[in-house]
Amino acid sequence: MPHKPKACLIASLLALCVTQANAAGSAIDKISETKSITLGYRESSVPFSYLNNEQKPIGYSIDLCSQVVAHLKQQLKLDQLEVKYLPVNSSNRMPLIKNGTIDVECGGTSSSPERMQEVAFSIATFVSQPRWLVKTDSGIKSASDLAGKAVVVTQGSNAVPLAKRLVADGLKARIIQGKDHAESMLMLEQGRASAFLEDDILLAAKKAEARAPSTLTILPEGYSKTYYGLMLPKGDAPLKDAVDSTLKQMMVSGDFVKTYDKWFTQPIAPHNTNLNVPLSEGLQERIKQPSDQPF
Repeated sequence: MPHKPKACLIASLLALCVTQANAAGSAIDKISETKSITLGYRESSVPFSYLNNEQKPIGYSIDLCSQVVAHLKQQLKLDQLEVKYLPVNSSNRMPLIKNGTIDVECGGTSSSPERMQEVAFSIATFVSQPRWLVKTDSGIKSASDLAGKAVVVTQGSNAVPLAKRLVADGLKARIIQGKDHAESMLMLEQGRASAFLEDDILLAAKKAEARAPSTLTILPEGYSKTYYGLMLPKGDAPLKDAVDSTLKQMMVSGDFVKTYDKWFTQPIAPHNTNLNVPLSEGLQERIKQPSDQPF
C-alpha cells in the first residue's frame, strides 16, 4: 500500500484538529441543544455560595448566575432552561470547568494571572484582600507574631501560594491546609492553627457565623487586592460575552448594587446574620469601568 505524501498527512491532521475544535464549540451550543445548564456552587462560602437549611444553594454568586440563566434563556429563545447544580470545592472547581462538567462556577473564586492561564473569569463581581483571622485572646497583633506557629489555609485557594511566598520571604510559620473553609475555621477554633489566612470577606463571614464572634479578630494588615468573578471555560468567547453582558446590564440598571446589598449589608440566612460589608471603593471602580483583569 503506497504511503501518503507528507504534505497530505499534515493536511489531514490539520483538518482533523479543525473538525475537533468545531465539534467542541461553545458551552452555549450545548446549552441550546440540551436546554440545560450546569452551575457549580460552593457548600460553605458565605455569602457567595452556600447551602441553606433546606440544603439548596443560595448566595450572592448564585443570584448573579440566576440572572445569567435568564439572559441565556432569552438569548437562545428557549421555552425552558433546566438548571442543574453541582457542588464543587477549592480543589476540583477548575478541573470541572476545564473538562466541561460545569458551565459556570458560581462560587467565591478570585482571579489571578496563574488561574487565567487555565480558565477565564467574568468581569469582577467583588474586590477583597487577604488577611489573618486569629483568636482575640491569642496575643497575636501582626503576622510577625506568628513565628513558630501553625497557620491554616484552604486547599486550592489563592491563600496557599500567598502563604508560601510569605514563608519564603521570612515568615517563620508552619503551613497546614484544610480541605475547605469550614475545616480551616475548625482548625483555628480548636487551636490546631494560630491563624487562618484567607480573603477578608470570607473571614468576615466565618467570624459572623461563629458561636462567639467576639472571640475572633481579623488583623488589620492586608495584602494585595483580589478580584472575584464567575469562573468560565477558557477561550469560550460566546459564553463569556453572554455572562459579561448580563453583569454589565445589572451594573447599569442598579440591580447589581441591589443584589450586593442583599447579601453584604442585610441579614442573611440561615442565622439572620449581617456581614456589614458595604460596597468597597475597589468594586465601585469596577462597576464604573467593568474589567476581568486580576489586578
